[in-house]
Amino acid sequence: MEPRPDLTKLLQRIDAFIERELMPIQDQHPQYFDHRREFARTDLERGGVPAREWEELLIEMTRRADAAGLYRFSLPAELGGSDGTNVEMAVIREHLANKPLGLHSDLQSESACVGNFPIVLVLHALGSAEQRELIDPLLRHELACGFALTEPGHGSDATWLETTASHDGADWVINGFKRFNTGMHVAQYDIVFARTSGEPGDARGVTAFLVHTDTPGFQVLYHHWTFNMPTDHSEVALRDVRVPGSAIVGEEGMGLAAAMLFVHENRIRQAASSLGAAQFCVDRSVAYARERIAFGKPLAVNQAIQFPLAELHTDCALVRELVRTTATAMDERGGSAVSDRISMCNLRANRLACEAADRAIQVHGGIGYTRALPFEHIYRHHRRYRITEGSEEIQLRNIARRLFGFG
Repeated sequence: MEPRPDLTKLLQRIDAFIERELMPIQDQHPQYFDHRREFARTDLERGGVPAREWEELLIEMTRRADAAGLYRFSLPAELGGSDGTNVEMAVIREHLANKPLGLHSDLQSESACVGNFPIVLVLHALGSAEQRELIDPLLRHELACGFALTEPGHGSDATWLETTASHDGADWVINGFKRFNTGMHVAQYDIVFARTSGEPGDARGVTAFLVHTDTPGFQVLYHHWTFNMPTDHSEVALRDVRVPGSAIVGEEGMGLAAAMLFVHENRIRQAASSLGAAQFCVDRSVAYARERIAFGKPLAVNQAIQFPLAELHTDCALVRELVRTTATAMDERGGSAVSDRISMCNLRANRLACEAADRAIQVHGGIGYTRALPFEHIYRHHRRYRITEGSEEIQLRNIARRLFGFG
């Protein structure tokens, strides 16, 4: 499925919206985008979570984008969206990331004026009628929902969960611990994955539960301070958390379907964002090398400057083709059919962003290492993507499984 012919006009419309609606707000709050950005965005007194004022600014951005008809672009028309395809979102996410740091697309919170909604898609595809009633409040930021898959002893090995849920009459009782449980400083709900049957390592037998965070026994212990701050990654304990059978998302024992729907959407769009950030770093480095005079001549005449950037620029072109053809295949055949290709995109694009940011720092010299320029911020954020949604090693394992025919 190819992008719609008017996608270029949509990108122009997005740029006009950013200039008209977001830049004036951004100019009024420079502390969130200049060298103070990490400190201004972080509430040190509340465990390093995002400052309320910063999150309110992000919510205002999404409200304006929603009013402009941009925010829900990727969602089905029945949810107020434009039935945006994966390939269109790949182009848009790259476009948004290939810009200076700004309110239009925040790396840390993954908020953007054209939104990405994996939890909404999970509830829409697999949720009950009652659960789907949460979708509109989630889109309006009246509610927030976390995603609790990772555990202290288990990251990418999701079929080995130690969190369990057992029957007690008509209810389920959940016990366990979750790590890097995103958004729990504000979330009213959490999608919790627990083993309900089968043996460790079995794909079947893991069930997803929609749990209200006010439920007795549900406790946010603390927030992890991370390489890029602020943090929204919480440590959560579930001690005899009782939920009704209606809390199950999808089918009992088939919770990994929700997990894979979530990660496939995130992996391809994270890859597109990493690609955009990488190209931004390359383009800025080329421009700087052309104008920077060292030893009486532009830096750009030195092959030591040219060749690494030429290689990165080539890698961007190759990854762009891979991302867009894979996103097209997802639209035509579904994410599960091309899971290995999605892993290829995620693996190469996220690594490429880090390599390009590191090279940009080097090309810019001492000033590149400072927070006057965005490259350190880009590196620290995109370094996270080489672990989240499945580490590089898991992406390679997924590729190899398809390559060698192991399952």
